[in-house]
Amino acid sequence: MYRVWNFVTNYSLLLIAGALIALVWANIDAHSYHDFVEFVLIDDFIIGHAHADEHGHIHRTLTLHYLVNDVLMAFFFAIAAKEVWEAIILKNGSLRGKKAATPLFATLGGMIGPIAVYLGLAMILGSETYDAVSRGWAIPTATDIAFSYLVGRVVFGAGHPAVRFLLLLAIADDAAGLIILAVFYPSGELAPEWLLLSLASAIAVYLLFNWLPRKMDRGDQLRPKSSWMRQTLSFWPYLVAGALSWYGFQEAGLHPALGLLPIVPTIPHADRAFGIFSEAEQYLTDLLNHIEHMLKHPVEVILFFFGLLNAGVEFSSIGSPTWLVLAGLIIGKPVGVLLFGWFAAHPMRLGLPAGMRTVDLFVIGCVAAIGFTVSLFIASVAFDGSVQLEGVRVQDAAKMGALFSFFAAIIAIVAGKLLKVEKQNA
Repeated sequence: MYRVWNFVTNYSLLLIAGALIALVWANIDAHSYHDFVEFVLIDDFIIGHAHADEHGHIHRTLTLHYLVNDVLMAFFFAIAAKEVWEAIILKNGSLRGKKAATPLFATLGGMIGPIAVYLGLAMILGSETYDAVSRGWAIPTATDIAFSYLVGRVVFGAGHPAVRFLLLLAIADDAAGLIILAVFYPSGELAPEWLLLSLASAIAVYLLFNWLPRKMDRGDQLRPKSSWMRQTLSFWPYLVAGALSWYGFQEAGLHPALGLLPIVPTIPHADRAFGIFSEAEQYLTDLLNHIEHMLKHPVEVILFFFGLLNAGVEFSSIGSPTWLVLAGLIIGKPVGVLLFGWFAAHPMRLGLPAGMRTVDLFVIGCVAAIGFTVSLFIASVAFDGSVQLEGVRVQDAAKMGALFSFFAAIIAIVAGKLLKVEKQNA
């Protein structure tokens, strides 16, 4: 029994609400909207946007936008990392073994296809366009896991093997997206020595609060040391380590929203996982799942503010970057998933799940073209707000493309009808 509707209601509808309010506000009074987004909370602080004064000294200003995008969104990415980590590390993880081979190849195609379409069309439009938009190549690679899963169930039915295939693809896409953000979109001048702080925090919290208690409890079924750690200290050591790791990412020049990623693998986890949308997942009592459940409602609020602070784009901002992002998603994603999935399933003989046709790969690609959340996030970090093309801010135009990716849901439903997908609800 899946709890997908509850997940979409709790996480995504608040995000949509924030995005819609932002769109209306920005198109009614753009000035007040942008004043709200860049509202200064604390000037000259230890965290925030870095800027140099006339003497070359670096100062940081904590704005509302920085608080949400760089600090609070770290909890959202931590939840995504938790699902990816369990899918990889656990014995029955969904990204382990032969069952994951074809979805992983399809994921690769679902990233290469959009990049090729985005950059290829940008080159056709000329060097000025290409130079202005090339940094946004990763925007159309993203897949919004919640919305894609919901649309996948509408198109295929809850019992169709293509739905599980889509979920594997989306989880792998999230993993690749986290890597892309870390490697290709640094938030400032790189100072990799600061990553030693993140590494040391992760190692220390793992050894002292995870490995050592379990070692001391070896041979004792009551596990008193581990139980004391869980009941008395709970998540606090990991929160402190997370704060240090986050600060290390900020100072290293990597996007600090990814700062909790090194800490996630150090938290005691269950020996099995049922999947992000499984009803049984809520009954797991390990600390990692306990922390995820505690973060549920805060992340709902965070996603509302993320939509509110990032989706406020004026409709006059629609331009070439909008159509490039949209083309990358609705053309590159389905074609890439189909070609790479076909190659893995047939020439490589890795096969497809029983009951799934090759042509279903194209429909899955259409569903996966819903970028939204992560596409919007990448657009906000890929471009400087001052970069313009054809009199339009490239960042705003690209964000509009990410918002328009919702139309991929309609395309997926139509494609499912035309290609005669047989819904399986059992």
